[in-house]
Amino acid sequence: MRLRIVLFLLVAIALVAAGCGSSASSHHGLNVVASTNVYGDIAQQIGGNHVHVTSIISAPNADPHLFEPGTATGLAVAQAAVAIQNGVGYDAFMTKLEHAAPSSTRRVLTIADALGVEGHDANPHLWYDVPRLPRIARAVAATLSAADAAHAHAYAAGAKRFVASLQPLTRAVAQIRARHAGASVAYTEPVPGYLLAAAGLRNVAPAAFTRAIEDGTEPSPQAVAELTALVSGRRVRVLLYNSQATSPVTARIRDEAEHAGVPTVGMAETLPSHLTFQAWQLSQVRALAQALGR
Repeated sequence: MRLRIVLFLLVAIALVAAGCGSSASSHHGLNVVASTNVYGDIAQQIGGNHVHVTSIISAPNADPHLFEPGTATGLAVAQAAVAIQNGVGYDAFMTKLEHAAPSSTRRVLTIADALGVEGHDANPHLWYDVPRLPRIARAVAATLSAADAAHAHAYAAGAKRFVASLQPLTRAVAQIRARHAGASVAYTEPVPGYLLAAAGLRNVAPAAFTRAIEDGTEPSPQAVAELTALVSGRRVRVLLYNSQATSPVTARIRDEAEHAGVPTVGMAETLPSHLTFQAWQLSQVRALAQALGR
C-alpha cells in the first residue's frame, strides 16, 4: 500500500514538473540521476561542468538493498535526462521510479547490461570489478553523449581521463596478485567478490552463509559454524565484511576473527563524502594488502 501511494505521488510530481516547464537540461548542465554516489561520482568526473548529478543514495551508513524511495527521489528521476543504475536487482527502486515518471527522451544506463552481467545469482557489486571499470566509464560517456551530443567530445575526453586515473588502483590490485595469489580469505557477503577475483585471492566462506547475509536472512547454524571454524582456526588470511550493513551474526564472526588474530577489512557499498571513487577504492585495496602482509 505504501509503495502504491509513493508511486502515485511520483506520477503526480512528474506531471506537475512537466507542466511547469522543467527540463532535462538546465543552466547547471545535463540533469543526471544515479542510484548511488558511486556511479554519481563517476558520472560527475566524466561529465565535468556539462552535467548536474544527483545521487539518490549517498549516506555512508545507507543500505541500498533496504532503500525506499520518496517524493524528492521521484522528482529527481522525473527531471533527469540520464539515469544510471546498477541493475541485477541491486537498485530495483530505480526501475519503479522510471516507470512512475515515464519519459520518451530519458536515457537509462544499466551497468549490469553494459557489462553483460545477468541472472538471479549474479554478484551485483559491479563497481568492485576493477578490470572492467574502463568499460563502465565508456558506457557512462556514451550515454551522456547520446543525451547531449553537443558535448560528446568532452564526455569522451572525460572517460579517457577517468580510465587513466585508475592506474594506481590497477597496479595495487596487480601487486596483491603477484604477492598473494591463491591465498584463502573469507567474506561475510560478496561485496568485494569481483575485487578478490581480480587480485587472485580465493574466497572460502560457505556460500550458504554469504548468500543468506546478502538476501537479508539468517544463515543456518551449520553455515555459521563453518565460517566460525575458518576464522577461529586461522584457516583464512583475512576476513572481509560489509562495513555499512552489519548484523549480530556478522559482528560475532568479526569478533571471532579478531580474537583469533585474523585481520579484518571493511568494504563499503557507497562512497565516503570526502573521497573520489578512485581514492576510495585504492584505500580499501591498500588496507587489504596490508592485512594480507601481516
